[in-house]
Amino acid sequence: MPCGSALMAASANPVGLGLVASLARPGGNVTGFSNDQEETVGKRLQLLKTVVPGARRIAVLFNPTSLAWASGWPLLEAPASALGLELVRAPVRVPEELEPTFSTIEKEHADAVMVAIDSIFLSDPGRVPALAARGRLPAVYGARAHATAGGLMSYGPDPREGLAATYVDKILKGAKPADLPVQQPVKFELVVNLKTAEALGLRIPQSILARADEVIE
Repeated sequence: MPCGSALMAASANPVGLGLVASLARPGGNVTGFSNDQEETVGKRLQLLKTVVPGARRIAVLFNPTSLAWASGWPLLEAPASALGLELVRAPVRVPEELEPTFSTIEKEHADAVMVAIDSIFLSDPGRVPALAARGRLPAVYGARAHATAGGLMSYGPDPREGLAATYVDKILKGAKPADLPVQQPVKFELVVNLKTAEALGLRIPQSILARADEVIE
């Protein structure tokens, strides 16, 4: 790309992080794709409550050093309150903290876990699902990689949608990033892992299975 231009593959809150002036008019030399959490975090809580109706305490696994996640907590408060859920903060700054954090989650008597999208959790997609399984904790994820690696279910932007190559081509042909709107997800996908549900002794309601984009059996 031209010198000074930058393309975001997926940023959770590009305006709040100061990467762009606005989604419609980025300004400067940065544009790309946004995985805005506003459309998904509340729905993940709803999914957990539907699958585990007796759940009251939900541990939220997140990276406190991520500026993108700073906007995640306010978005969780209203749906958690509406569903009668208590949120338990479960911060993880480095992968080495995962195991002790899950031990703390179990000691806190959390009924289920919600996992934020973060490179810490995606560097080894099967690790968090394995820890959740060890503690017999139902978990919902923002990235489908976790569901395909053994997680109970995921709900988030379709990873096949944000194809950065289209913008790379436009910029190479002379388009200015400032003139290219930040693209937001249009399609969100739900992936359900029935193998994991069976191992946890959970029955996935037909209403969720009918909505699922992929069911792993």
